[in-house]
Amino acid sequence: MDTKKELTVGGVELKWDLETGDVLFENGDVVFFWISAMKTFFDTIKEISGVEATKLVFETTGFRQGLIVGEGFRDIKNIDTTNVVEWLSNTYATAGWGKVEIKEIDLENDTFSLYIQDDWEYKMNQLDDKNTKGIFVPSHYAGVLSGLFQKNYWYSIVQYQDENHPHSIVKYFPSEVSIQHNIHELSRRQEAEKIAQLEELVNDKTKALQELVKELSSPIIPVLEDIIVVPMIGVYDRERTEDLLDNILIQLPKYQAKYLLLDLTGLNGSMCKHTAMAIDKLGSAARLLGTEVILVGISAELALTITKTLTNLKEYECLQSLQHGIYYALGKSGRRIV
Repeated sequence: MDTKKELTVGGVELKWDLETGDVLFENGDVVFFWISAMKTFFDTIKEISGVEATKLVFETTGFRQGLIVGEGFRDIKNIDTTNVVEWLSNTYATAGWGKVEIKEIDLENDTFSLYIQDDWEYKMNQLDDKNTKGIFVPSHYAGVLSGLFQKNYWYSIVQYQDENHPHSIVKYFPSEVSIQHNIHELSRRQEAEKIAQLEELVNDKTKALQELVKELSSPIIPVLEDIIVVPMIGVYDRERTEDLLDNILIQLPKYQAKYLLLDLTGLNGSMCKHTAMAIDKLGSAARLLGTEVILVGISAELALTITKTLTNLKEYECLQSLQHGIYYALGKSGRRIV
């Protein structure tokens, strides 16, 4: 049995050595795969990487693979514009890549138009997803031309092979677009998408927290007839101040309260001028509705602050605890707890 075989097709040498298991294509090691096996390989990449990343993977791999082929044959065959048409057609047909022809060459602008028919990627896509367009093969030929002529080529799909078109038409031209550029662009897009998603999540959470704060902030608590308590918690900016005023002033007539006890215990012993202004506005508005405002939960520290810097609050009755405030309001109304 002859374990070594040699064959020349279209000027391309193929060799087999069954003893070593080597298959050589122009003296370079090659591996043969069924198209169905390649489809499984491509489908696996799609499952792992996702659609957008998969496209970039195929494009990058195809281009870099073509670059190796172009650089290799440039040295082996001395390929230039005078023989590239015949070489490309013979070489790739022999390798099972279908029919490819350079039908238009513009030497002045260094552009090439390739007509590609029944390549393995097209056949692979026809197995179950006929709407999928070729990515690997068009980018591969961009790499081939880049390797052959030592300048970066990129491509533009003019026409895809389908039921109405017997071949794909791809135009190749010198370009500053590179695989590295596309990789960086994808990374930037993915990063921007992640940032946008996070910003949207933060905005949603912030809105939810703001709604929760509105629900929990400064609730009106009726404790006895004519007496209501409103605990104040945290810092009151303009928005919280407006919510406080709207909430309390709208509901005061409902309770027919004569005494409003603002419990300042939740201010943690400190108060800014903005919060003091909120209290003062509330007190002035409450008076117009016939309700007296009493400040309770006054710590020693807060009392000192009111005396020194927040003098506008000195006109209000200030008591140490909520209990004292309730007793005070009852006393003013002629009642007491028995």
